[in-house]
Amino acid sequence: MAAIVKNLSVILVLALATACGGGQEKQDAASTPAAPAAVPIDPATVGSISGRITLEGTPPKADRIKTTSDPNCMAPVFTESFVTGDKGALQNVFVYVKDGLGNRTFPVPTEPVVLEQKNCTYVPHVLGVMAGQPVELRNSDPTLHNIHAVPEANREFNMGQPIQGMKQQHIFSAKEVMVPFKCDVHRWMSAFVGVLDHPFYAVTSKDGSFELKGLPPGTYTIEAVHEKLGRQTQTVTVEPKETKSDVSFMFKV
Repeated sequence: MAAIVKNLSVILVLALATACGGGQEKQDAASTPAAPAAVPIDPATVGSISGRITLEGTPPKADRIKTTSDPNCMAPVFTESFVTGDKGALQNVFVYVKDGLGNRTFPVPTEPVVLEQKNCTYVPHVLGVMAGQPVELRNSDPTLHNIHAVPEANREFNMGQPIQGMKQQHIFSAKEVMVPFKCDVHRWMSAFVGVLDHPFYAVTSKDGSFELKGLPPGTYTIEAVHEKLGRQTQTVTVEPKETKSDVSFMFKV
């Protein structure tokens, strides 16, 4: 009898998760407008912008989060608002071309970008995707998660994933930097997604570095976004076939 009750409970939770999220996601993806024809870029002329982002000052310490509310969340979980490396390197900064591409359009990848729930955290903490490109949301934990995105330019959604191994997809229809994600079950979980209409974006790695490849010649506004420290911009000109490798940003605490 206990096994039957357990199975009925799982079926009920799945039905509620589908009612809250699954069907709506299909409708949202179907209503996404077709992308305009892409303007070709001459590969013989493209250049790149790269550099490093650093932090001046002493960042708040990464604290261990109390996760005892869920016995399935026993792996150590730490705050991720400030992740730093050697020589002030600042990780998890979203860097992208804010302006300068004109009316160019770009093909939208069909390969999904993955946002995973693993050890009761979102992995990765910061990521980028193009509008119209699928975001695959995975639950790798043996516990209930819900993915709650709270955008401004896009539609808010909240979907449940009660079973380990579940996967669902969502497609953002409009550019927006950044879209916050949270989990209403585990309130310490957070992630940030940059949605763009072009592929020129990056997230800084452990050494604070970033690279924007394949840029056509032009003058660009480059923006760096940190979840706590805000935004900074620079104007950078890329000549044909030029590698601009000395672009740096410094945030302060």
